[in-house]
Parts: sequence; C-alpha cells; structure tokens
Amino acid sequence: MLSVELPGRTVAALTWGPDDGPLALLLHGFPDTAWTWRRTAPVLAAAGWRVVAPFSRGYAPTDLAPDGNYQVGALVQDVVDLHAALGGDERALLVGHDWGAMTTYGVGVFAPELFARIVAMSIPPMPTLERAYRGRAAARLGLRQSRASWYILANQLPGVSERAFEPLVRRLWKDWAPGYDAREDLEHLAAALPGRERRAAALGYYRALAQPWRRSRTYAAQQRASLGVPSVPTLYLHGELDAALLPEVGAQVEPDLAPGSRAVMVPGAGHFVQLQCPELVAAEILAFAGRM
Repeated sequence: MLSVELPGRTVAALTWGPDDGPLALLLHGFPDTAWTWRRTAPVLAAAGWRVVAPFSRGYAPTDLAPDGNYQVGALVQDVVDLHAALGGDERALLVGHDWGAMTTYGVGVFAPELFARIVAMSIPPMPTLERAYRGRAAARLGLRQSRASWYILANQLPGVSERAFEPLVRRLWKDWAPGYDAREDLEHLAAALPGRERRAAALGYYRALAQPWRRSRTYAAQQRASLGVPSVPTLYLHGELDAALLPEVGAQVEPDLAPGSRAVMVPGAGHFVQLQCPELVAAEILAFAGRM
C-alpha cells in the first residue's frame, strides 16, 4: 500500500509494476474501491506501466475530505495533485470507471497536458448523455434510464441512505454485474466504508451532484471541466449488459470524442467491465495506450 501526501490530506493507493515506468493512474467508482483494478492492473504492469490505483477521497485508508467536499471538481483536483506528487510526465495514462470516468473527463478538459491518453468506462461524457435523452425519439430511452437510476434519488436521503447502505450496495452489484460473484468486492467495500461517516462520504458524491449547495467555488473551474469532452484521445468502454447506464446510451459516445479516440462495447459484461472481462479490457487499453 502506497501513501501519497497531498496538500492537507493523505491518499492511499494500490500499486503494481516497475518504479521507473510511466504512470498509469486508475480511478474507481461506486460501489467499489481501488481493488476493482486487481485483475486489470497486473496486465498493465507487466507491459511496463507503473500502475497506481488510489482510494478516492472518503474511502479508507484515504483520508476523509478535509473540506468535507465530494463534488466531481474536487476529485479532478485530487488527480491533478496526484500526478504531480507521483512524478507523472507527459506519457502518463489516466483510466477511470464510473465516478472515475466522470473525473477523467474533467481532468482531460481542465489539465489536458498531464495525460497523453485517457480511458473512460461505463459513463459517457455529459454531451453524449444530453444528446441521448433529447427529443421525442429519446423519450422512451429516458424513461428506461430513469427507472435504472432510482439509486441516485435514494442516495439523497441523509441518515436513511446510510442506514440502508449494505442492502443497497448488494442490490446494485447484483443488478449491475449479472452472474458475477461480488463477495470479495463487497468485503473490500465494507473495509473502505466501515461506518456512518465513511458511508456518508461515498454518498456525498451523489448529493454534491444533485444539490448545488454542497459544491464549493474553490473547484468551480474543475467542476465546469467535468461537463465537457477532453481534447485528449480517449478510449471508451461500455458493457453490453450494463444495467446502471444503458448500453443504448454508451453506444452513442464515439461522435463526441476527440480525434484518435475509440469506443468499444464489451460483450458479456455489465457495469464493472474491468472485473467481468479483465483480459479484454487490459488488451484494449494496451492496444490504445501501448506497451512501455
């Protein structure tokens, strides 16, 4: 386990690969942890990448946010600070899943010079989401997605959401990763979010998304950046069985990406493509980013 000192906070991370390799920074989402990369990271490390998978702010053993802020803009700044603290250079690779994907888009817009290539999984950029649900033809798709996104509303309820946390995350893993045995991942999640304060932090990501008063002007530029599309070449991966963000939406992403980008629908995978199809995901990343 690696500890990285950032301004006013300490971030814990898992690591793989050679110390002198170019940096590959892997960001997790919800409801999972840095351990979500345990099947993909070793393949990247074997190809020469120095892989670092941080536990996002609020997820133990990373500190709780010192400012109590869990908006995407704050996550973007965390990645900028991690790149500097880890000695990343212009060859660096950024990979994000779920909330990590949203963060990745923000970094790619806010500080495009930091990463040569980026990879996003399971959540398209905001312009794709807006286009997918615009107009009469998209009404039925929007209704289906609204039903699939019930958990976002459920996560807004202070106290109630924290008390219902364990059945909620078990339900999400069952629905989002059909046929996948999530027991190990749920154990890692329980260790990262062991009590009410930690669970409130993870739920705070959703609350900051829906409740503007939970966001700070400190991260205003980073927050705006998370709504855009990076100019950096991007690989986008989406599971064809994803029940969190419908595959019909993920299939529309490629026209919105920068030149040199690629979008791949992962057969047989639900929301957690990096766990359900790790060999294919690692092969796609290496084909896109290269062996070092």
